[in-house]
Amino acid sequence: MIEYLTPSLPEEEPEEPLRPGPLWRHALWVVGITAGGVALGWTTGLFPIGLDPYGLPSTAPGSPWPYLLFWTAVGLALAAVLRATAARVPLYAPGRIAGVLTLLGTRLSLGWRPETPVLIGMAAAALATVAVWCVFALRSTAVHRRRVTARTATGPADGTASQDATS
Repeated sequence: MIEYLTPSLPEEEPEEPLRPGPLWRHALWVVGITAGGVALGWTTGLFPIGLDPYGLPSTAPGSPWPYLLFWTAVGLALAAVLRATAARVPLYAPGRIAGVLTLLGTRLSLGWRPETPVLIGMAAAALATVAVWCVFALRSTAVHRRRVTARTATGPADGTASQDATS
C-alpha cells in the first residue's frame, strides 16, 4: 500500500510505454479499435438507456449504414491520431479514448439521427478532444525532457562533486 502513496520519479518508471513497431501493427490496432467502438455503439443501440422521456432512445427507424460509415471514418481518424502520438511520446489510454469517443458518437447518432451539421459538429468535437489530449502529452513530454536535460547539465542535486569535476 505504501508504494501507491509515495510518488515515483518520472525517470524511473514511465507512465505508458512507447509503441514502436511495424506500420501494419499500428494500422491493425487503429482498425480494431474503430471496429470495436462502432460495433459496441451499434449493439447498445438495440435497447434504450434510461427512462423514456429523459434517457437515450434505441436505434431510430431507418437505415443505420450512413451513420455507421461516418463514425467508422471518424473513428479511424481518432485512433490514427492517438496511435501516431503514442508511438512518439507516452500517452495515457489511447485505445480507450478512441474507442469511447467512437462508441458515443455512434450510439448518439443512431438514437437521434442528427442532421449533417450536427453530425459534423459531433465529429469535430471528438477530433478536438483527441487533439487536446495529444497536445497535453506532447507538451508534458517536452517539459519533462527539458527538466531532465537541465538537471543532467547542472550536475547531481545532492551537492556532491561529479566524476568529471574530480578528475
